[in-house]
Parts: sequence; structure tokens; C-alpha cells
Amino acid sequence: MAMKLGRIRLAVQHLCFLVLTYGGRAGIYLGPALPCFSCPFVPGCGGVCYLMGLQGQIGFGMNAAMAAGAGLLPALGWFAVFAALAAILGKLWCGWICPFGLLQDWLTALRRRLGIRERQITPRTMRLLGFVKYGLIAYMIILPPLITTGVLHGDFYLPFCNICPGKSLLPLFAGETRYLALNFDNAVTLGQSAALIVITGIMLVGMFFKERFFCIFCPLLAMIHILKPVTALRLVKQPPACTGCGSCRRACPMDIGEVYMERQNSDVQREECLDCGQCAEACPSDAALSLKFMGLALFSSSRAYAAGLRKQPRGKL
Repeated sequence: MAMKLGRIRLAVQHLCFLVLTYGGRAGIYLGPALPCFSCPFVPGCGGVCYLMGLQGQIGFGMNAAMAAGAGLLPALGWFAVFAALAAILGKLWCGWICPFGLLQDWLTALRRRLGIRERQITPRTMRLLGFVKYGLIAYMIILPPLITTGVLHGDFYLPFCNICPGKSLLPLFAGETRYLALNFDNAVTLGQSAALIVITGIMLVGMFFKERFFCIFCPLLAMIHILKPVTALRLVKQPPACTGCGSCRRACPMDIGEVYMERQNSDVQREECLDCGQCAEACPSDAALSLKFMGLALFSSSRAYAAGLRKQPRGKL
């Protein structure tokens, strides 16, 4: 193979970052139902994260559509687009396309360049933290109707976006800094802007010391995984070929241990998996791990490939 998978992924990540961050300035717009953190608050962005549309459709958008006699069709239509995109590419949206994912990878690269070792999170803590993303999904579903019915102040509109670190960090690449400042319009906007700044600070520290830290809490990661039964792209293992060396576990940015421990089933696509392919790259056993699209292997591990890597994956604490 002329180019290593990791280098191809890095090139794709940067290309997608340019398209999704600046594409609108060149007339490129990929729609409002993308299964990745392409922030609508970035001026001139080339596409919008589905979570914004989801909140709007559940709240104001859905009510407006029903009042106009259109029923639930607009909301269901955009969900269908999101589901189709997620089903076709699966977690590639997370590991290869997401601009916020690349930002996290930049922070990891900076940490490594500074010689600072990654901080480990225990498997039990990872599991507990993983429930947060389902709480965020519930938060996005419950709050919008309360706003439209007048129970909550209208400035709670887009409740997740108002506390999402993508809103404060990604616009910086388009010269927009106002989301890192307090909004004194009223008590609600002041509270939300303060919460956004605090959450952004926590996430920046977490993403620096722990690879792909934000992905632990990402609602989109959970939503894509819910669609796993219809997802075309899968990480597959051939247990008889596994030697138990543990290279996959050490290479995984999400510290997924099940890929290493599985000895019977071929399905090792876990919820936290990003389909980045680093485990398959690191695996020194022929065809033990593969990224497959509709059963067709796009990349498979091999002894020769692993031996040819310039640098072995860095170990974890």
C-alpha cells in the first residue's frame, strides 16, 4: 500500500475540516442533517450538525409544520436524511469527517509533541461517563416542547447548542469569538453563556490530557450507534487469527478493551468505536481485524503492514 491508512485518514480529516468549516464561502452546502459536529454558528460553514435541526424540529419547527398542515413530514424527512448518511458511513463520521474530532486530534498531537503522557480513565468510569450522552439526548428532546408551551423562557431555544463546546471553539476558525463571552441580555442567556464557557474550559483540559475526551459524551456517537443494525460499515474480527498481543487495545483512542478480549464473535463494533482503523493498523495478525463495507473488506490487518509502520502506537498510562 503506497500510503498508510493513518495518513489517508489524516488527509481526509483535514479536507473535511476545510469543506465543513469554510465550504459555504465557496458555495458548498451539504445540508442541515450531518451526523458530525459541523457547527451552524461558524460563519460560512459547509453543512450543519443534525442536532441543531433535531432540537428545532422537536420544538418550534415541528409546531410550525403542524400548524401549516404539513404534520410531521419535515421532521421525519430530515431524520431520514440523517439516518441514511449515518447508515452508509457509520462511525466514519466520527473518526474521519467530524471537524470537532480533528480539533481533538490536534490537541493530542500537541500533547505528544510536548512529551506529556495521556491520562487514563478506568473502564468503569468510562462506562459511567458514557451515560452522559444519553442524558444529553433526553435534554434535547424534553426541553424544546417546554419552550414552545411557555413553560420555559424562549432563550432556552436550542438547549444543547447553547452549552456545546463546538459552538464556542469551532467558530474561532472563522474569526468569530463572541461565543466565548458572557451574554448579559437576561438571566437565562447569562447563565447559558457562563455554562458554555465553563464546559468549554473543562473539555479543553480533558481533550488535551485524554485522547478524544469529548467523544465519550457525544450524543451523535450514541445516535449513530443506535442505527448499528442498518450500518454498512463495520469493524469485524476473526477471533481464531487473534494472538492476544494487545496491540489493538493500546492503539485505540477510546480505550476499547472488548476488541482485544473478544474470542468468539466477529462483531466487535462497540458504541465508543470511531472506525478510525488504528486498531487494525496496529494488529500484527493477518486479517484478524478488518473494516468492512457491506461485507467487503476496505482494510485488513496484516503482519507486514504492522511491521512497516514508522512508529508503533504509543502506550497508555
